[in-house]
Amino acid sequence: MSVTSRKARPSLTQEILSYLGLANKTAAWGTLGTLRTFLSFSVDKDVQRLLRAIAGQEAATLANIRRIQKAPDPTPDFQVEAEEDIKSATSGTLQDLFLALAKGDRESCSEVIDYHLAEQDVQALKQADRPGTEETWVLILTQRNPEHLIRVFDQYQRRTGHAPERTVRDRFHGDAQIALLSLASVIRNTPLYFANKLHEALQETEPDNQALMRILISRSETDLLSIRAEYKKKFGKSLYSSLQDAVKGDCRLALLALCRAEDL
Repeated sequence: MSVTSRKARPSLTQEILSYLGLANKTAAWGTLGTLRTFLSFSVDKDVQRLLRAIAGQEAATLANIRRIQKAPDPTPDFQVEAEEDIKSATSGTLQDLFLALAKGDRESCSEVIDYHLAEQDVQALKQADRPGTEETWVLILTQRNPEHLIRVFDQYQRRTGHAPERTVRDRFHGDAQIALLSLASVIRNTPLYFANKLHEALQETEPDNQALMRILISRSETDLLSIRAEYKKKFGKSLYSSLQDAVKGDCRLALLALCRAEDL
């Protein structure tokens, strides 16, 4: 290792672990890293990377992200607002979807079930079957709370004879289709969605350490225990053991620390 007069930069492990005690910032910084890294390259390269960054976040976390982005910060990568990045890198339905998600305006869950609103949403989705009505899908899928949307999905399937995902495949194409289908998966079962993404990252010839890192950081203060449970249930092996077997080097220690414990 060469010796220089500059102050040594912290290792990847130290940098990641330094966030663990910051309960409110952990998810925010993990998400920011995903947004900035994704938008620095090409939207066509990996639509789901950006979707993972914002689709599963709570409104409070997204508000925290925007507050951090607007505050003076020595890290220039985070000084540009996510919305401006999205506008410059996307277009059409994909842009509308990501902007709506980044705003964090999704309704909170309520103990009161609004059957009338569910019926309205089902009818609106059924009627959004021609060009120019894509906004209806974006509006409903990004603003309604997940519990409500699951009822809408079930009712939509009873009325039409098929799941809304089939309509998305027929109505949308390219990146917009991929993003909407992924969003539907997040809505149906968020922990399972991220368990699948972790498994995909571990199954590559070389584990996708960046994807693993982003998911574990952004979910560490929200639903990581549920993700671990879904992972073991579906794949028959704990996430901790999978990380131990697949990942090497500095990243291994950091990712195991983020995962926290073995699931027996």
